[in-house]
Amino acid sequence: MDSRRSTRGDDLPLERFVRSEKGSDPEPPLLTTPPRRRGAVAETVRTVWLVMRANPLTLLGFLVVVVMVVTALVVGLTPILTHLLLGHSLSATPYPVNSFSTSDASQGPSPRHWMGTDSIGTDIFSQVLAALPLDLVIAFSVAGIALVAGGTLGIIAGYFDTPGTLGGAGATIILRVTDVFLAFPSLVLALAVAASLGRGTEAAVIALLVTWWPYYVRLARGEVLAVRHLPYITAARAAGVTDGTILGRHVLRNILEPLVVYYTLDVGTVLVTFSTISYVGIGVPFGVPEWGNMIEQYAGYLATLPWTVVGPGLAVFVTVLGFSLLGDGLRDILDPRSRRILSQGPAVDSTSAAPIAAPAAGEKA
Repeated sequence: MDSRRSTRGDDLPLERFVRSEKGSDPEPPLLTTPPRRRGAVAETVRTVWLVMRANPLTLLGFLVVVVMVVTALVVGLTPILTHLLLGHSLSATPYPVNSFSTSDASQGPSPRHWMGTDSIGTDIFSQVLAALPLDLVIAFSVAGIALVAGGTLGIIAGYFDTPGTLGGAGATIILRVTDVFLAFPSLVLALAVAASLGRGTEAAVIALLVTWWPYYVRLARGEVLAVRHLPYITAARAAGVTDGTILGRHVLRNILEPLVVYYTLDVGTVLVTFSTISYVGIGVPFGVPEWGNMIEQYAGYLATLPWTVVGPGLAVFVTVLGFSLLGDGLRDILDPRSRRILSQGPAVDSTSAAPIAAPAAGEKA
């Protein structure tokens, strides 16, 4: 038997036969090692980076959010970790939040006090940093709980909305209750609920949760109605796939993109609303570092010590702007078509890139 016979193609998918220059007989197969493919995580990171580089505003929003989150973790965890390791708590803020110094009272922004001090010498920048963990935790938590609760109800109301069935009756009840909450402006309803529960952080969070979930119900239901009659859903039903499997593998994966984008944008909206509740005096207790609470506390000094209000107001503005830019850019990152276009970069015009032939000897240029 000829020892030079080729092996099966499916055993050696990359084998190639090199023919000699003098003859047509194939030489023994030269086995080549397939190039090492990049990991899925590295490829995803590279694609995201290309998309962000093509959209500088998205990159700016991403950097702002990362800085805010990292700063909040450092400020929030430093006292806990130092107490466990050293036996006493240390603060990550430049000055203690509740300390004051009459010699530093009413000072404007300076290298020593970046955002100035108030009338009793308390450092404004330290208060802004101390309020960051509380504001971000509440914004992420309220938007996240609303996403899970409202999204689940929206998926149920959209997928099982069939007239004359038990699922259709349940979907009708969910939608009518949702319409009742949507009939009131979210801020007005949140203020009413918070005022009825009394001043406190828990009361403000409950007020936001009560008013925030209906928007995710409408969004999730609309997305489910757009995909539930598509061919792959119909084929899965015909194949006997259960409704739970269809919802998890097909429906949820195809509606996740708009939900994530809306959640990212919604974090900033929750932050503004929570700060507004604190500003009107029915949010966090007096003395607790919180941006809306600080604006309420220093509102009377707006004419004489404007930096005491500009500091927390600027923190709210920068944080909300960062989440807004990031959420807007997530549309391009999560959408396959936009991601493919942005990651490839600008196309090159083949006509302009074609080389110009030099004129032959004796011809005019």
